[in-house]
Amino acid sequence: MENPFKEADASLHRRAQEIRKKICVMNSTAKSGHTGGDMSEADILAALYFHVLDYEVQKDSTVLWHDEFILSKGHGVGGLYATFAELGWLENSELLTYLKDDSRLPGHPVRQKLPTWVTVNTGGLGHGLPIAAGLAMAKQRKGEKEKAKSGRVFVLTGDGELEEGSNWEAAMSASHFELSNLVVIVDRNRLQLADFTHNIMDLDPLDEKFRSFGFEVHDVNGNEADSVCKLIESLDYANKRPKVIIAHTIKGRGVSFMENVPAWHHKFPNDEQLVQALKELDHA
Repeated sequence: MENPFKEADASLHRRAQEIRKKICVMNSTAKSGHTGGDMSEADILAALYFHVLDYEVQKDSTVLWHDEFILSKGHGVGGLYATFAELGWLENSELLTYLKDDSRLPGHPVRQKLPTWVTVNTGGLGHGLPIAAGLAMAKQRKGEKEKAKSGRVFVLTGDGELEEGSNWEAAMSASHFELSNLVVIVDRNRLQLADFTHNIMDLDPLDEKFRSFGFEVHDVNGNEADSVCKLIESLDYANKRPKVIIAHTIKGRGVSFMENVPAWHHKFPNDEQLVQALKELDHA
């Protein structure tokens, strides 16, 4: 089993931009959403779904996963839904039901709404990494039992989310159990809620923190999808060490009036702003 797209370079960049356009339209229509964080993660999601993750889509749209992905920063689900639409799994028209009553697209990922596409329900911050560690352990043991290649587990966290202690308990376990098939990706946009992370709870030196927990640590420009792919492909999944990728991103990436502005953590573009945002994304 392998990724059905294996796109790279300019193609991945275009995918990320299309994902961002869908986010803007969806959030503007819903008059809600976490636009800033949705935009910062778009390149990471494009890299994962259009190149990295090994999976197979059945005729009935059921997805069989060899690798797994967990969106721990569940409030960033707008980016995930937009990615599903870019994959062709959702119609663009369904994105316009985001946050409406009885929609399949609530404000956090819900497996019961989108079976097989969403691995686990997330939203309570600090839950995704512990679940991912357990899933990585299960995949590793199943691979050993069947003498087969273990699937990888990728989990995307927010940097503000790392203030939750449950992440560090999971990190300690991941190192102890030598979960080399676990890859933590940190959306390091340095903003949370209403301010910069260093003003709320300084995480630095984040690389040294993870290293002290036994992780193999890597840095990457998280707003360059192709760079994310190349780094992930270079990782050694047999070295008995869990991995963390600190993906340096810009909150609101791609739209000038959103970038690095705390208010866009939970804000949607009005009609005039939507026109400008789509114009900027079309020409970038």
